[in-house]
Formats: sequence, structure tokens, C-alpha cells
Amino acid sequence: MNLFETSYQLVRVPAYAVNRTKRLIKTPKLYWCDSGLAMHLAGLDKPTGAHLENIVLTDLLAWREGRKDPAEVMYWRTVTGDEVDFVVEIGDKLLPIEVKATSRPKVRDAKHLQTFRAEYGRQSRTALLLHTGSETEWLAPGILAAPWWRVL
Repeated sequence: MNLFETSYQLVRVPAYAVNRTKRLIKTPKLYWCDSGLAMHLAGLDKPTGAHLENIVLTDLLAWREGRKDPAEVMYWRTVTGDEVDFVVEIGDKLLPIEVKATSRPKVRDAKHLQTFRAEYGRQSRTALLLHTGSETEWLAPGILAAPWWRVL
């Protein structure tokens, strides 16, 4: 695995795990660095599901590297199955991001974002649900649904 990371084929995304009262998964997630290669190997011509998540990750990592102030990109998952694809940490602020391969996101798609925001309160004032559609709208209080290609 280290060889794949060193040669920029894979990237590990660490888990966000600072809450000691909740049982969290702490194992890093692995992603391809080259979404095009991953899609080719899977025989796909359009990004779906995990491949769309992969594209968003590579954009987030490029954004992080271009910042003057440090930022971390992680993910969050509990042992009960609640999961947020990405958590961006800047100082003491958190931005949870969920990626959905749908053009019309629903409130139920933001369920885990709501759980995360309830758990981390003032640290996470807003959340972002990225989707494949073209509309930007508030799905629920503090949860903005926006096209991934417009935000990143």
C-alpha cells in the first residue's frame, strides 16, 4: 500500500475521531488518485457513486494544498453505520460533505449530515450535499445541496 501511495496511485483519507463518547470507525479509507484510471478499470464512461466521491476528493485535496492556512480532509463513520463522506477541518470549524450520484437530492439523502451536525453542534454550522444535478437549494436548515461541478 505504501508503494501505491508513494507512486500517487492511492490516497488514504483518515477518520475524524475526536468525540470520545461515540464509538467511531478509525480505519483510513482508500481512494484512487486517478479517477479516470479507476473508471477505466471498472469499465465505466461516467462517474457514479464511489467514482464521483473520488473526483470530489481529488478536488478537495488540490484545494487543501493551495491554501495558506492548514486544512484537513477526513471522513466520519460510526459503528452503527452513520457516515459522512468528507469532513473538512479548518481550525476549530468543521464542514461535513456528502456526495450523492443523484440529480435531485432529497432530505433523506442528508440524514447523516444532520446526525453529524447534531453531534458536533457549533463546530459544524453548515453542511454540504454535492450532487450531479444543476440546482442549488437548502435541503434542511444548515444543509446546502449544490452541484459538485459548481462548487469545486
